Amino acid sequence: MHASFDWKAMLAAKVLDHGGVIAYPTEAVWGLGADPFNPKAVERILELKQRSIDKGLILVSGQAEHFLPYLEPLEDLLIERFFAPQDKPTTWLVPDVRSQIPYWVKGQHSSVAMRLTQHPVCAALSQHFGGPVISTSANPASKPSARSLCEVKHYFHDALDFCLSAPLGGAGQASQIRDLRTGTVVRI
Repeated sequence: MHASFDWKAMLAAKVLDHGGVIAYPTEAVWGLGADPFNPKAVERILELKQRSIDKGLILVSGQAEHFLPYLEPLEDLLIERFFAPQDKPTTWLVPDVRSQIPYWVKGQHSSVAMRLTQHPVCAALSQHFGGPVISTSANPASKPSARSLCEVKHYFHDALDFCLSAPLGGAGQASQIRDLRTGTVVRI
């Protein structure tokens, strides 16, 4: 990864540390991010997107160890499935058996959406932040997902605390979502 992207990821992580909301590139579309354990920051994302808290949000990280506390109580087969290489970006619905994830992240669900990303900027962001980051498409409800920083700024103007300017990954569409227990594809 280019050094300037790592530096930008470090700045973005500092904004997250202070309760900010950021925009950043993911595998296919721009995302909005926040500290998942900061309810005010997550509430800002939900307001910006005009999204119900009941729907839940995705946690993304490039570091496997960030997900281990949530995976450890599960059967080995499920842990192996989570970490198995996929042919496209995959978000897994992981049972929150220890109730470690707050309602404002998982919504009305008993599982939480988690993605181990290969996108270098997302991975650098989570590494500098020291944990998984909220990831939800950068768009208001019923609008198409932003595929450029220009579209992000059109949607949100000055409402964001930081925009991590870097390239999107090469995926043609947002991540597929699969149920970790069954392997069933929930969203393609």
